[in-house]
Amino acid sequence: MAGVEVKVEGLSKSFGRANIWSDVTLTLPPGEVSVLLGPSGTGKSVFLKTLIGLLKPDKGSIVIHDTDLVRCSESRLYELRKLFGVLFQDGALFGSMNLYDNIAFPLREHTKKPEAQIRDIVAEKMEMVGLTGDEKKLPGEISGGMRKRAGLARALVLDPEIILFDEPDSGLDPVRTAYLNQLIIDLNAQTDSTFLIVTHDINTAQTVPDNIGMLYRKHLAMFGPREVLLTSEEPVVSQFLNGRRQGPIGMSEEKDTAQAAREMQEAGELAGLPEMKPQLGTSPGVPERKAVGRRRERVMQMLHTLPPAAQEAIRRSYADQPQPAMAGAPLPPRNRGLLGGPGPDTDVIMSEDPQTAWYPGPSSGPGSQGPPPGPGRHRPRPGP
Repeated sequence: MAGVEVKVEGLSKSFGRANIWSDVTLTLPPGEVSVLLGPSGTGKSVFLKTLIGLLKPDKGSIVIHDTDLVRCSESRLYELRKLFGVLFQDGALFGSMNLYDNIAFPLREHTKKPEAQIRDIVAEKMEMVGLTGDEKKLPGEISGGMRKRAGLARALVLDPEIILFDEPDSGLDPVRTAYLNQLIIDLNAQTDSTFLIVTHDINTAQTVPDNIGMLYRKHLAMFGPREVLLTSEEPVVSQFLNGRRQGPIGMSEEKDTAQAAREMQEAGELAGLPEMKPQLGTSPGVPERKAVGRRRERVMQMLHTLPPAAQEAIRRSYADQPQPAMAGAPLPPRNRGLLGGPGPDTDVIMSEDPQTAWYPGPSSGPGSQGPPPGPGRHRPRPGP
């Protein structure tokens, strides 16, 4: 089980006359953890459903293993969906089944494995999420955090290459969210799968991902290394990360520019971005994530294309580690200029304001490697 690159190009989705988002272009690097942020109602969950083929986009492409999920046959799409594991907001467990049968369900539905083998796989995944001994419990008999972990174990049983998390912190208190965040990092180390997390939790966005994107005003305003968004001076980013009322985001939709400017003027000088927190490492006894080295090489190659504040944050984070020599590194391909239209292989992510456009550089590092040995039985059991 190893992660795979997911390349999304020019994706647009509408329901009738209501446009959800347009021209979404991003690349999920193999084996890395990415987070998608955005105000409520911006279509983040719709994006996840489109990514796995449950919703068909109006245009654009989603390429995995050289196959476009938007245009492939139904039989091929069915096979590609098996590459995905999904943790839904509420765990989406069957209330009449105990945890063991819930977790075993995908294996019984999509494989012909004998029950003895299914028993071993389920036991391994339950141990990875800290649920050993809870096999006979029903979903209604356990806490919300345990339901999340049971849903995560079920998402893992088919050894997916891509795992999607739809607001995993929903309904959890800050302590359980912190436990779940650590579990996500540890599982990424053990599986080397590609993770995409949709969340509103600021602490999760600050401490978990390698990359962060933000949906805003019906388009992808940003996507790239975590340091870019966490050091961005965009008003919408500052408002979102500080959780304050003053700024472009309104209660039900985006405010008009004049209203946002008036509020900011009335509020006077507001604090900027919160201090950037370090990214979570793995728990004691869990091997380092393979994605860390790949991500470091990839980010250093694109360093010269990033905003100065992001460059400085990246240099600080790697100050105590040897850095590869990047002198004379070629610029990444750019097929979309500030005034030009989209090209077929562009890696340029645009914001609405051309002055804040930036280039995330090469879409992937070296090829993914296999998972570390062992199912992770040494990982300490998380809290409830």
